[in-house]
Amino acid sequence: MLQEFLKAVPVYFSSMLKFIFGPAGGYAVGLHLFTTILTTVAGTMTVVVVLTYFGHWMRNTVFARFPRKKVLKRSPALDRIWKRYGLLGIAALTPLLLTPIGGTLLAVSSGSPREKIFLYMLISSSVWASVISMVIYLLGNELKALLTQLGLL
Repeated sequence: MLQEFLKAVPVYFSSMLKFIFGPAGGYAVGLHLFTTILTTVAGTMTVVVVLTYFGHWMRNTVFARFPRKKVLKRSPALDRIWKRYGLLGIAALTPLLLTPIGGTLLAVSSGSPREKIFLYMLISSSVWASVISMVIYLLGNELKALLTQLGLL
């Protein structure tokens, strides 16, 4: 039990930065599929909760101390997704294309209600964590054999 927990800690923290690191890391360290899914969702939702509740405070107190170099422009592709699909589209694409940090910041900056952000991100991260983890766990050995055969491992 303790070993499983200690293996899950790096997977949790890595899935806070980039979603795909959760399923890939869980497979790499030998976690059970269900543990990998739960850990990935927990890492992603930690970022969502922290940035949703404390994002404005962080911007106003922590980042205000650093000089601003230049204003970043929003991506036209993300603007099209936002106009067409709204918060649901951003939540659905966050695990695939965006990081949990980027997707949450985009959702928060849109002025969406916190409850909707939590719900949509939870559903999206749960679905994608399950799908991606199952694919990695099912095809992991075949992929490893292919990479070994190609001399990449």
